[in-house]
Amino acid sequence: MRYRVVSIPPALAQEVRATGKSPQYGHPAHSEVATGYGPCRQCLRSFHQGEERRWLFTYNPFEKLTDYPSPGPIFIHESECRSFDAVCEFPPELRDLPLMFEAYERDRWLLLHEPVMAAEIEPTISRLLGLPSVEYLHVRNREAGCYIARVERITENDAPSAQAALCSTRPHSTEVVSEIGDPSGPQIPYALRRT
Repeated sequence: MRYRVVSIPPALAQEVRATGKSPQYGHPAHSEVATGYGPCRQCLRSFHQGEERRWLFTYNPFEKLTDYPSPGPIFIHESECRSFDAVCEFPPELRDLPLMFEAYERDRWLLLHEPVMAAEIEPTISRLLGLPSVEYLHVRNREAGCYIARVERITENDAPSAQAALCSTRPHSTEVVSEIGDPSGPQIPYALRRT
């Protein structure tokens, strides 16, 4: 299963830095020295607590995906940073955070959500995106509940690059992705799950 982890749009992050407001809502953004690990929703790296500054603002991760919004607070670095753009690779600094994966069908219908540990990340992505009805996953913080990033399939139509071709040849954990690909694992309906 080839996939990409999608951070927030860089233009949106730049607008926050330039205006001090949430681009989607116009609410004032808040700048502070990082007191927690975050992570930054643009580069998907943890903050150096007590050292780096960060912006806190309201963000709707469903914009352009559905008319029904679900806004919540997110952080980005106060200084410009590079968007996470690797393919078939889960952001290294997210791996050991308390994560929850949410699998969404069309019209942002939540099929299930599942807590995931570091060693389970690639097999879980492969299994959930292997479900025919699932269109994308959300990565959330299991403790705070806040949005971190989106995970989506790379298809033959949108993966012509040499970088995408590396998906099947990457070492260690991403090899599991190309080998697992089996959506037949046990599923627990969303309504029966406890958070």
